[in-house]
Amino acid sequence: MNLLFLGTSAGVPTKTRNVSGVALRESKGKGWYLIDCGEGTQHQVLHTKLSFHSLKAILITHVHGDHCYGLPSILASAAMGGRKAPLTIVAPAGIKAWLEVTCDVTQLCLPFALEFIYSDDLSSIEFENMAVATFSLSHRVPCYAYAFTERKVDADLDVDTLAQKGIPRGPLWGQLKQGFDVEFAGEQLQSRDYLIFKHKPRKVVIAGDNDQPELLVEACAGAQVLVHEATYTEAMAQKAGEVGHSYAKQVAKFAETIKLPNLVLTHFSPRYQLSPHASPSIEDIRKEAQSVYSGSLYLARDFSEYSLDKAGRFAEIESE
Repeated sequence: MNLLFLGTSAGVPTKTRNVSGVALRESKGKGWYLIDCGEGTQHQVLHTKLSFHSLKAILITHVHGDHCYGLPSILASAAMGGRKAPLTIVAPAGIKAWLEVTCDVTQLCLPFALEFIYSDDLSSIEFENMAVATFSLSHRVPCYAYAFTERKVDADLDVDTLAQKGIPRGPLWGQLKQGFDVEFAGEQLQSRDYLIFKHKPRKVVIAGDNDQPELLVEACAGAQVLVHEATYTEAMAQKAGEVGHSYAKQVAKFAETIKLPNLVLTHFSPRYQLSPHASPSIEDIRKEAQSVYSGSLYLARDFSEYSLDKAGRFAEIESE
């Protein structure tokens, strides 16, 4: 499971950072999910190996433009690229209304179906290899976090339990190992009860704009990674509260409290410059977070990519 950042700036782009966009890539195959898509996200995708043909879903955290203005152009590019497969969009209801008007006025006719799922309903969605749960956040408009949990974890059959239950070797064993629930002797057998999992399911939480990180306690249960905005430093705490954003120490303290192993900060205000010698600098955000957080801390950059392996180890992938 990989995270590839397509934009890490808040509100507006800078010369080195586009606005919000994160690609979550599945462990096997080319399938991926796009979380938020500010203006210019389709251009960012062109600099990667991602293809809109293998895009499984677009999930938008809220209706602010720096998180969604790239949606129509992405759909148009997918259409012109020949996509035919239906596409799932998980987003607040306002996104659907806005997109329908945009498509109508600009005569954008898509050759593939869109399946809308409203995040306002706090939906849980299951894809072939991924389960996604929705959690409410605190911002100036309804805003959400998405928790991605892998569904197919490598496992061996618990042959002792199968023998004790008198379940004969054969097709039933094969179906249980593949994760299917089966019926035997009038009883419904749950696959998970007859498997020995080789590792915990990998889980990543990607949050939208949020001024109350503590709302993510439930979402982060069992998670190895949290991606959260740190728009400001503590010096801008009052400003952060006024506009519904978090500052670095606030997020890092939360991550420390719940003993989160890996924290990725993103969505930095344009006022924070890339050079560590500038003032204010993104390095200020790093130092502030490190002062209260003992886990592994990462500050995302555009096109930085991270891997979460089966053992739960999270690390940045060196660019080629």
